[in-house]
Amino acid sequence: MTQLTESLTNLVDQLAKLPGIGRKSAERLAYHLLRVNKLEAMALAEAIRDVRENIRYCEVCYNLAEGARCSVCADPKRDTSLLCVVEQPRDVMALEATGGYRGLYHVLLGRIAPLEGVGPDQLTIEALVDRVRSGAFREVIMATNPTVEGDGTALHISNLLAECPVEITRLARGITTGSILEYTNKEILSDALAGRQKL
Repeated sequence: MTQLTESLTNLVDQLAKLPGIGRKSAERLAYHLLRVNKLEAMALAEAIRDVRENIRYCEVCYNLAEGARCSVCADPKRDTSLLCVVEQPRDVMALEATGGYRGLYHVLLGRIAPLEGVGPDQLTIEALVDRVRSGAFREVIMATNPTVEGDGTALHISNLLAECPVEITRLARGITTGSILEYTNKEILSDALAGRQKL
């Protein structure tokens, strides 16, 4: 069997560390990078370097930013009385893609997960509580993922904010339009039943 060169082995090893990329996928990506022209391969390397050197967390909400503040916090047209709490910056991107929310965000940079050794002190919960205690918000929307850890994180934060004069809400859950009940998982059905509304 032919051995990979040292530099190619190193590239495969590094690519295999990426989430969702196994050894075989890493090898395919490495060989692809060898086949494309040098400018295209170097553009990828340059993009990786730029992201590592230029991206930081927003000083206000912990979203991704290239300056001190992210584009949401810097936008004067946002509704500054609404605050949506999410787990990760990619959740901000997903909500922004809907075009239906015009408030501000707070990114926790994770969720409380005791089995993984992640406690409240490892998240941006203290900064969130300080923001809400400033009194600038009328509503805090808990948009953590609908998992045991996400729900636990939302409950923990809700308890910390219980004394604040702010309405705390949770994203609605349930069956999406066009779904068929027999193919819907039991957690979604349970949430749909619990969150039912008057017709």
